[in-house]
Amino acid sequence: MSKIGFIGLGVMGTPMAAHLLAAGHTLYAHTRSGVPQALRDAGAQACASAAEVARQADTVFLMLPDTPDVERVLFGAGGVAEGLGAGKTVVDMSSISPIETRDFAARIEALGSDYVDAPVSGGEVGAKAATLSIMAGGKPEVFARVQPLLQCLGKNITLVGGVGDGQVAKVANQVIVALTIEAVGEALVLAARAGADPARVRQALMGGFASSRVLEVHGERMIERRFEPGFRIALHQKDLELALSTARKLGVNLPNTASCQQLFNTCSALGGARWDHAGLVRALEHMASFAIGDKVPGADGADSADGTAGSAGKA
Repeated sequence: MSKIGFIGLGVMGTPMAAHLLAAGHTLYAHTRSGVPQALRDAGAQACASAAEVARQADTVFLMLPDTPDVERVLFGAGGVAEGLGAGKTVVDMSSISPIETRDFAARIEALGSDYVDAPVSGGEVGAKAATLSIMAGGKPEVFARVQPLLQCLGKNITLVGGVGDGQVAKVANQVIVALTIEAVGEALVLAARAGADPARVRQALMGGFASSRVLEVHGERMIERRFEPGFRIALHQKDLELALSTARKLGVNLPNTASCQQLFNTCSALGGARWDHAGLVRALEHMASFAIGDKVPGADGADSADGTAGSAGKA
């Protein structure tokens, strides 16, 4: 069994740390809000700082919100770097900048330690079920060493390439998800506004080439008006900003990613930063002055024929 450190015990990190504990590993944990009592009851040892975690553990996992958070935890006062040395490994499972990841890795390797970036897809459900998809970047021999630990957390585990390539894969994943949510939203708003039953349209599309996991899960959310977060819009905005900022540095144009970011910005302006990212459809509805589930104007004589609708503007 290994001595594991875990820093960042939020919605994702807490169940992930619990799986490592359940596998029999010794767990040293730290988070700014305090180690949850349930983890402590299960045997996690709370540490006063990230540096203490690194001193105690052989492998240190990070699960943090954004690039500045990872930099602070690694290199700030009382950070992981203060407790590292030869033979130790940092595994960053946060979703952060690929370019900054490569810089962080170089600084960690200069201390004699190894670095793997291993961002995940699957959300809270995947974290709790230990079915996360894990996209890793690092040296093959280092990945091989931490792979048994990653297998406690996920099912689809891929070494994409060198350090930073895991983050590249995660950014690509988030671009595809955002654009697919937008496409599903457009299709369902169009279907509903044209007077078709959007639920039956979705059912029909599920049997064809347009079928996707997003149409299955988020299409249903849009129709049923369930926008409580599985994955918050604010977090997807952060991921798209990583895509756009990386593209700017590389001289790559991502026009549809930029459009999706603007739609997420509209949702935030409507008070929806904490909506599930399926709530992107509300920005489309706002622009159409028509929401899925509204009566089609003029369909029964009750609404005006000027295109106005009841609920689309009420975010």
